[in-house]
Parts: sequence; C-alpha cells; structure tokens
Amino acid sequence: MAADTTDIDDIREQAERWLADDPDPASRDELTAVLDALPSSGPDLADRFAGPLTFGTAGLRGPLRAGPNGMNLAVVTRAAAGLVDWLAAQGGTGPLVIGYDARHGSRQFAERTAQVATGVGRPALLLPRPLPTPVLAYAVRQLGAVAGVMVTASHNPPQDNGYKVYLGAELGGELGAGAQIAPPADAGIEAAIRAVGPLTEVPLGAPGQVLGDDLVAAYVERATAVIDPGGSRDLTVAYTPLHGVGAAVLTAAFARAGFPVPGVVPDQAEPDPAFPTVSFPNPEEPGAVDRLIALADSTGADLAIANDPDADRCAVVVREGRDGWRMLRGDEVGVLLADHLMRRGVTGLYATTIVSSSLLRALCAARGLPYDETLTGFKWIVRAGGGSAPLVFGYEEALGYCVAPEHVRDKDGITAALTVAELAAGLKAQGRTLTDRLDELAAEFGVHHTDQLSVRVDDLRLIADAMARIRATTPTTLLGQPVDSIRDLLPEADVVILRTAAARVVIRPSGTEPKLKAYLEVVEPVVDGDVPTARSRAAEAVAALRGEIATALGL
Repeated sequence: MAADTTDIDDIREQAERWLADDPDPASRDELTAVLDALPSSGPDLADRFAGPLTFGTAGLRGPLRAGPNGMNLAVVTRAAAGLVDWLAAQGGTGPLVIGYDARHGSRQFAERTAQVATGVGRPALLLPRPLPTPVLAYAVRQLGAVAGVMVTASHNPPQDNGYKVYLGAELGGELGAGAQIAPPADAGIEAAIRAVGPLTEVPLGAPGQVLGDDLVAAYVERATAVIDPGGSRDLTVAYTPLHGVGAAVLTAAFARAGFPVPGVVPDQAEPDPAFPTVSFPNPEEPGAVDRLIALADSTGADLAIANDPDADRCAVVVREGRDGWRMLRGDEVGVLLADHLMRRGVTGLYATTIVSSSLLRALCAARGLPYDETLTGFKWIVRAGGGSAPLVFGYEEALGYCVAPEHVRDKDGITAALTVAELAAGLKAQGRTLTDRLDELAAEFGVHHTDQLSVRVDDLRLIADAMARIRATTPTTLLGQPVDSIRDLLPEADVVILRTAAARVVIRPSGTEPKLKAYLEVVEPVVDGDVPTARSRAAEAVAALRGEIATALGL
C-alpha cells in the first residue's frame, strides 16, 4: 500500500536533512532525482529511509544507493567514525588496517575509512590493492592492528557492497584475535555509530599508509606452510575467481607450493564489479561454474576450484562418471578436509555449525578428538570451545573453511584450495579420487546426505511469517517418523531445529541475504558395503523432506 501524504512529507524532511549532511556529490544528485520524482518515487524513497543499515552476521551489507538504508560514502563515514570512537573508548591502541575488493565504491570507502582514522590520530594502513578478505584477516594478526576493516559484499549481487570489522588481540582476546566482531562488540560499535554527530564535524586526516606487496608475499608464504612440503604435486586444476580478486593470490600460492599453476577461466580472470558472465556471483548458484567446468573438460583437469569474489569461500567440482562434473557440497568438502587433517596427525578442536552435517561430530567421536558446534558464522566458529582446546579446523556448509586458524582466524578460500589440492594429489598418486574417499567415509559412518531449501524474497515479512508459522504449527512427523526433538533458539538466535531418528532440519533466515533457509540432513546406513544404494535412498528421502518442509513453511 502506498505511503500517505503525511508519511511522504515526513520522509521528504528526513531526505532533505540527509542531503544537507551527505559528503558525496554523486549520491546527493541521486537522492535529489528521487525527490524530484515524487510522488511516483515514494516507495523507493521510503525504502531508502526505512532505517539505517545495522551490523549483522557480516557487519554492514546492502545496496549501493543514497540514504541511510544503503551503502554510500555518508554511511561509511559514519560507520568509520563510530568504529574509531569505540576503539578509543575501549582503550585500544595500534593501527587500523583496511582492505577492499574490486566492487563499485570499495576503494573509495576504504580510503575514507583511513581518513577518518587518521583524523583522530590513529594510524591507518591500507592494503596495496584489491585483495582477498583472508589477506586482511591475516594482516590484522600479522601487523598487531587494533582492528581491521574489509570493504566487500563477498558473494552478494553486483549492486551491493559491505563493511566487515575484525578485532585484534588487544580487544578481541586470544580467540578473537583477527576474527570478525561478535557480541557485545557489535552492539557497542553500532551504538557508537548512532552517536556520531553531523558528518561535517567528523575530522578527516591524511590518506594513511599504503602497505607494500611484502605483506601479500608473507600471506602467500604462510598459506603454503599449511600443507606437507613432501606430498605429491601431480595435479591439474582448473580455477575461476568469478570476476573477483582471488586469482593472483591463489595462483601465486599454488606456484610457491610446487603445484602446476591452475588454468584460469579467461573471461572471469580479472576483477570486474559488473560480474558480466554470471547471473549471481556465488559459486553455489545455478550456472555460476559452467565456464569453469568447460575449462576443466577441455584441459583434462583432475579437479576444478572456484573462489567467491572476495576469495574467502572455496567451491570444489569433481568428475562424476565418464563425462559429468559435480560440485561437492560444503559439508562434503568440510568433512574431507577434517578427515585429511586428522590423518595427517593434526590434533585439537574440530568445529562446525548447527546447520552443517553431523558427520564431523561422528568423525571426532570415532577418533577421540574434541568437537564443538556453534551458531552460524565464522565469528562463532573461531571462538568454538571457549578455549577448552586449541581450534585446528572449522567449517560451515556455505563453502567456508578455516584450515589454519593461527594463520587466518576466519574462512580462507586460498588455504582451503591448497589443502584440497594436497588431498586430491595424494589420492591421485594412489589411483583414487575425492569421491572415492567420500564413499569410504560413507561406508564407515553411513551416508550423511545434506541439502538446502533456500527461498529469496523481496518482502522480508514473508520470512517472518514463515518462521511464525513453523513455530505455531510445528510438524509432528517427518518422513513418517515422529519429531522427537524441537529446539527453538530464540531469543539468542532466530532458529528452529527439528530432529527425528534419522533426519534433521534447521530453519533460519539468512544473516547476509534476503533469504529463508532450511538445512536438511538424512542419515542412511550402508548395508553390506553398498554405498550407491544408500546414497540413492538418502537422496530420495531428502527430496521428500524438502517438500514436507516447504509445505510446513507455507512456501
């Protein structure tokens, strides 16, 4: 329903106040055009002023547009001012290190953040060029920074950008050193942002110090140290950065580790904020890796790897049958990596999230290793166990893997790719493949088939309605079995978990996108070593489970 005249007048006043304080001529022109188009532009104007962007799972993230409910220079200036005020109030010392990807506005937002920091006397260190998010996370630890900012929207659509905040050891503590912010820091920073006065009163200083390529070289050197220097390197890999910033760093890491340099999809090799060859720059989306598979086919590759645009996630595509290819699920890669590290003798805490496969739990139990399960997001994974044992590996099903927490305390698509390549090359030397190892694990622990029901919406009320519906009319059976466990994680998290003897469903809104997600798992025992039949039964069960949950959610 259209806003009435009183609402429009109120929003117009808000917009005019915003215009008077906006430091960017381009966004002022944009907002002026929206005002000039009233009343037809009323819904657009109302959405821009529906409220400010708030810190979510990954800090600020939203569409590039003028107004408080978007990513623009005014919002970034205010966020940076609130952040440096909060750092000062906490007594944090040391520099602020800032990284950025190649999206529209990223460099401008990074440079403005540096000016805000130096404006209050805090040193600001800028990464030398658009680089992967894990390089920024590494830099926070390596440089002893009080905090880090990464300007990126990761795998969001081209029209989005974002602003992720990391803390150093001084304020983040041992577990949070170089990790994404977590409560109560996020709420404290958000309160400090709200307390910032007119932007005309925010002091701006020098541009900050641009770091040299020696930092990137140090990251690459440390990244290659996560794999065994004596392992096989006979592996042909096809790779795509999906128009993001991963190619130069990943190929350098592979070369330094002694692997043949991966072949890179030519028309996706260079950063391009328009992401012209994909409808959505996320390796999990349909069609996103079609060009990668074509390259792998034409070059006879053993393996295909994709990073998302900021290279903190890693997708793995394997041959299936004579002519086909299949992207491994995040749970499959996560368990393969965990199993590989365990067999290499890496002891310590292994962790994943409540929406990931339960196979890692079974693996740890069988091998006598500590295990923990957290809420979704790497800000929780890297703090798993509360320090009861050192974290050595963490993963989430959304293609995020932390194989070296002392190197990067966040998901890292570069070191994950190296470790997958190490595993694949070792198996190839034995005449085996990644899928062979997955079958061996299934024979030992049963088939843990996971999948996802994911619905993108334009109206966030649809997500709230679906969550209310599942709470009000929770299914009593799933796949013909009684639901014997119902967990509602409110108020800590908007999550509902349903379990039967052989199935699990976790339902939650996405923290980074306008999506409702239901994470599905069915565990099917393997009888007489017949893994293919067990896989077929599990796949049929998950398909049926998806339909039941869609109905329960009213989708």
